[in-house]
This record gives sequence, C-alpha cells and structure tokens, in this order.
Amino acid sequence: MSEPGDQPPPDQPQWQPYPPAPPEQGQQYPPAPPQYGQQQYPPAPQYGQPPYGQQPYGQQPYGQQPYPPYQQQYPGYGYPQPKGGTNGLAIASLILAFLCSLAGLICGIIALNQIRDRQQEGRGLAIAGIVISCLSIVGSIALISVRS
Repeated sequence: MSEPGDQPPPDQPQWQPYPPAPPEQGQQYPPAPPQYGQQQYPPAPQYGQPPYGQQPYGQQPYGQQPYPPYQQQYPGYGYPQPKGGTNGLAIASLILAFLCSLAGLICGIIALNQIRDRQQEGRGLAIAGIVISCLSIVGSIALISVRS
C-alpha cells in the first residue's frame, strides 16, 4: 500500500490537476503520448490507390463472379403450398346434394373449411353443393307444407 504523499515510480508521468497552458503565439503543442494500452498506428494512406485487400465501392473483385439472384430452394417455408387435387368432400357435397340434401349440406360446409385451411381446390364445387342442398331442403319443406 502506498501513502498519500508517496511519489510515483520514475517511469510513470506525473499527474497534473489541470491541462498545460496553451502555447504562446508561434509555438506548437508537443505531440500527445499514446494512452495506456493503445498502439500508435502509421498515418492513413493519402488519396489515390485504396489499401491492399480493399476494392473500390461498387466494383467486383478481380476474378470473382457476381452473386446470382436469390432463388427460393426449399418449398415449404413461408406460406403453405397448395396441395394437388380437388377436395374430396367438395365432390361428395355436390353428389350428395341430389341424393341426400342434408348430407350434401354438411359435406359442403366441412369441405369449405378444409379448402381454406389446406389451400386446396374445389371451392366452387363445395359452394354449389351447399346451394343445391339448401334449395332442395327448402323445396322439400315447401312441398310437404303445400300437401298438408
């Protein structure tokens, strides 16, 4: 431990509470010594040729080809890809709309949900099955009520 009045070793600079006074007119400041742990670097190159290993902005390095444009290589990332074919329940909905209207209506509603979730084809078939099933059910109710 050192005492407050001890002097620093001779190889270390003395601590000064204030910066040195500015030089008088015609004199220059002495160069500042490097800070502890910092290296002195050579001066930066002047204008002209860029430093070794650095290419001018906007030019390709000699002997290298420019990068190809981006291409997505793996389908399946991002948005889901549409699956091949038409939804089977949409086809069943259209067929059942003529045979059993209630089953055609149920199949059509389920098919619309599957088509939306799975990005499949057959939306028009499902809608046609639902419309024909509804018309068939309404017609059957009207026919039964008229006969009563």
